[in-house]
Amino acid sequence: MERHRRPDGGLSAGPSPRRLRVTETRETRPVEDPGPEPDRSSHRGLLHRVMRYLPLVAPVLLWAVPCVVLLHTGQQWPLAVTLAGTALCVLGLVGMPAAMVRGHGRRQSDGAAILGTTLLGGIWVLFTWSVLLGALLRPALAVADIGDGQDRARIVTWAVLAVSAVLLAYGLVEARRVPRVRRVEVPLPRLGPGLDGTRVVLITDTHYGPLDRARWSARVCEKVNTLEADLVCHTGDIADGTAERRRAQAAPLGTVEATRARVYVTGNHEYYSEAQGWVDLMDELGWEPLRNRHLLLERGGDTLVVAGVDDVTAEASGLDGHGAHLAGALRDTDPDHPVLLLAHQPTFVHRAAAGGVDLQLSGHTHGGQIWPFHYLVRLDQPAVAGLSRHGARTLLYTSRGTGFWGPPFRIFAPSEITLLVLRSTRTAEAARD
Repeated sequence: MERHRRPDGGLSAGPSPRRLRVTETRETRPVEDPGPEPDRSSHRGLLHRVMRYLPLVAPVLLWAVPCVVLLHTGQQWPLAVTLAGTALCVLGLVGMPAAMVRGHGRRQSDGAAILGTTLLGGIWVLFTWSVLLGALLRPALAVADIGDGQDRARIVTWAVLAVSAVLLAYGLVEARRVPRVRRVEVPLPRLGPGLDGTRVVLITDTHYGPLDRARWSARVCEKVNTLEADLVCHTGDIADGTAERRRAQAAPLGTVEATRARVYVTGNHEYYSEAQGWVDLMDELGWEPLRNRHLLLERGGDTLVVAGVDDVTAEASGLDGHGAHLAGALRDTDPDHPVLLLAHQPTFVHRAAAGGVDLQLSGHTHGGQIWPFHYLVRLDQPAVAGLSRHGARTLLYTSRGTGFWGPPFRIFAPSEITLLVLRSTRTAEAARD
């Protein structure tokens, strides 16, 4: 394995025969993005109205609904069981928000964060299946004339508890395993034949946090290194916590190998935890922070613009020089060259499409992480997972994420390491001719 000197003096490792040349990165000052974003006010307005009252209403609903369905709908449990179950629900209603505040507040207690987020994931699953089985199973039992009212109520309770326990066990294993590789071939009409077959590996939303995942991080990087990537991208949300606090978990990212470049953009969680510290650490680990910048990948006489923007929440953070500016990222590029853009949130694709971007890579959604949360994510984002088209030219690939946030569960939303193989349609046309 040869190691090649990058323009900034760092090293990128990998075999040399493919000769994908990276030119000097073009740095720009943030520039206001003139492209208008299509009107999504109806979705935004609905989401903002929901989010305004969610912190007050959600915990009550999450704990009250299972309490009622499992204990107070005709089961006629012994009084001690009913009182103990109700007391546990009240304790959870009080304790979960308290643990979340202590875990993610100023003191950032990792133990409290683990407790609070685990309770959050557990009660979300219990709530979901209390609603579904409570609404569907009891009528089905009545139609089938199985038991009396008390029997049906108790069957629903045991069914909800059993399904929830199985799904939480499954979700815990899914969240902690090393993600599978998802291979996607992406046709780009403007990509030159010289760049056909370019291999881009995407990792995102690693969310190093209260649960120490340093060994998991190292194994993820080992798997990435088996993919012979030309370009490795991290589209943000590296961790929950400052770079100093999570350095040990992030350190394996320095071992990632790419034949040409490793590039990174900020996510919204960086702006909760001293974003500049993460930018500096990624630079120290040998990654190119594409903060409203671009670099050029060249091979066989063809060029691909690889650009990146800060997260859309960056400007509101108040950090000097941080903000999502597509015009700055693409300044001085040839408009005939195809553009690969890194932007943490899929919602940026509206500006990307207006700016003529060919392919945007994003994360942020986690694919919903715990079913059926993806329905709520869809209120805020134009895509939840996979490849989608936006406008005449622009494709968006949304990763379900490599790690997990908060609750240590993934249910019907598996994590992924994505291998995107870029295909030139000109090559296919030439072959047909």
